[in-house]
Amino acid sequence: MNKPPEAAADRLPPEGPLADGQSPIRSGQVSASPAKRAWLRFKRNRLGYWSLLVFCALVLLSLGAELLSNDKPLVARYQGHTYFPIAQSLPETTFGGDFQTATDFLDPFIQAQFQQPGNWAIYPPNPYHFKTLNYFAKAPNPAAPSTQNWLGTDERGRDLLAQLLYGFRVSVLFGLALMAIGVVLGVITGAVQGYFVGKTDLVAQRLIEIWSSMPELYLLIIFSAVFDPSVTILLVLLSLFGWMGLSDYVRAEFLRNRQMDYVKAARALGVGHWQIITRHILPNSLTPVVTFLPFRMSAAILALTSLDFLGLGVPPGTPSLGELLAQGKSNLDAWWISLSTFAVLVLTLLLLTLMGDALRDALDPRKADV
Repeated sequence: MNKPPEAAADRLPPEGPLADGQSPIRSGQVSASPAKRAWLRFKRNRLGYWSLLVFCALVLLSLGAELLSNDKPLVARYQGHTYFPIAQSLPETTFGGDFQTATDFLDPFIQAQFQQPGNWAIYPPNPYHFKTLNYFAKAPNPAAPSTQNWLGTDERGRDLLAQLLYGFRVSVLFGLALMAIGVVLGVITGAVQGYFVGKTDLVAQRLIEIWSSMPELYLLIIFSAVFDPSVTILLVLLSLFGWMGLSDYVRAEFLRNRQMDYVKAARALGVGHWQIITRHILPNSLTPVVTFLPFRMSAAILALTSLDFLGLGVPPGTPSLGELLAQGKSNLDAWWISLSTFAVLVLTLLLLTLMGDALRDALDPRKADV
């Protein structure tokens, strides 16, 4: 029996775009994919969504730090010639100096040369690199915030804003690298244990327990005494211990999903272990991995900062939030060092935590679909 036209019309999706936050399922349209629904749930969490935007903006600014904070002009015009000092090393004689050494663009003589008619130079907003030592500064170091150094200088006379900008970039890139290595190792070990179980799982668990009992801080102290400080060595050492927490989550997900009917059906059809792991179980076990990422990255940044504070982190001369905190501890009267560094560190960890909370709620199957 055919349904009346009115009933068929009632089942048609409404015309026009959806309102902001309106569910395509409730409106009668085609159901969105799980990833799309998770993204819509994430966007509904305003704190997490804006934290993601602010964090991405800060990362992009730090990646272009050389364009924002540098002691070399972006472009310069001198005696009819155009130069790009930010991308090339130019001797002082190029701009009327007497020596073949690299040009110090903070030198009053060089700056006076660019003030002559026909000559000009465009500097970054903050005319200091993280390595810059302003030998022509009049205030003793560490100097308080001023129009010349917006956030002041550290105990060596380096601009604090430049130190924070470049130090933030080092911390973020280190956290991303450590997080990526930890994810790869954690997913592989957790997947092998959770899928094959039996003796494989038993032996692997005992080995992980033994390895996790190793004194990580003592190993770092020993290696820092034997080898020269290196970001690579520090990354390798922290990577050896940073994957075990994620491995437990992945193992638990594999133990649960390997009993599902679709996995049993794949085994019955003769599908190989590798294909079952990568195509069937792993995509359905990534929820704890994704939600773990912001928290893992914040832990990596905090670990690097702590090690730098103790003098066990990056090589000397590398911009570091931990080194600035150590300087603030040694110079309690220079309040601007501790205050600004602590503010950057807290803001970074807060943004990552809010992103992690929002991501966890967006991927939680107990949450109602948008």
